[in-house]
Amino acid sequence: MKVLYLGDIVGRAARSAVCQKLPMLRERLKLDFIIVNGENAAGGFGITPEICEDLFLAGADCLVTGNHAFDKREIMTLMNAEPRLLRPANYPPQTPGSGVGSYEVAGGRRAVVIQVMGRLFMDPLDCPFAAASAAVENLRLGRDAQFVLLDVHAEATSEKMAMGHFMDGRVSAVIGTHTHVPTADLQLLPGGTAYQTDIGMCGDYNSVIGMDPAEPLQRFTRKIGGQRLEPAMGEPTLCGVYVETDDRNGLPLRIAPLRHGGRLEQRWPV
Repeated sequence: MKVLYLGDIVGRAARSAVCQKLPMLRERLKLDFIIVNGENAAGGFGITPEICEDLFLAGADCLVTGNHAFDKREIMTLMNAEPRLLRPANYPPQTPGSGVGSYEVAGGRRAVVIQVMGRLFMDPLDCPFAAASAAVENLRLGRDAQFVLLDVHAEATSEKMAMGHFMDGRVSAVIGTHTHVPTADLQLLPGGTAYQTDIGMCGDYNSVIGMDPAEPLQRFTRKIGGQRLEPAMGEPTLCGVYVETDDRNGLPLRIAPLRHGGRLEQRWPV
């Protein structure tokens, strides 16, 4: 199975670029399944039902979120109604929505997406390791799903790396998001699982993690804030990861970065 996961969309310019380019990416990479992180798609904070619909129409098969999942209150109803929209699985049980999605793919295959959120330097939540393990307790790669992604939405690289080793061999890929900067450590772990600490963002990299630099500089240099953080509006770079798995066992054949458009060095998986 050929899968593309695009990192956190930050703001309107990045959202428009993703919607415009998803059909091209699906065609050129012969993709079977597309996952997009949309938690910063609405002005840098949260996601709305309208934005979800735009991304689905553009070709996204699953949307994940993170710590900004509920910044827009109107998303709560959709979280309960739309199985293609996920929030971290280790949120409290009474939180709207689900952290695990199972989806049919062409050819009688199945893709499973799981998201957990880290606890180091983040909100205190239930244990992400326990939540990830519980999500795959009755799931066997190859037999029940030809692709299983675990997204780790976390601040600390150590926590993401630990999760990679903890889930090695039990999922197709452990992929990190949240820090908005792509890391260079794409690899296949000893048990066969594909891994990257962070796939970066879809946004303007002439910024401070996607935001116009003016307000962050005020906060860092003068300890004076108060103005709203606004997404940078230059040409965005679409950052993500491509994973191709063996349908027989669900383990990856390869993992490769995608960086398309904008300021960063361009990388194409194929």
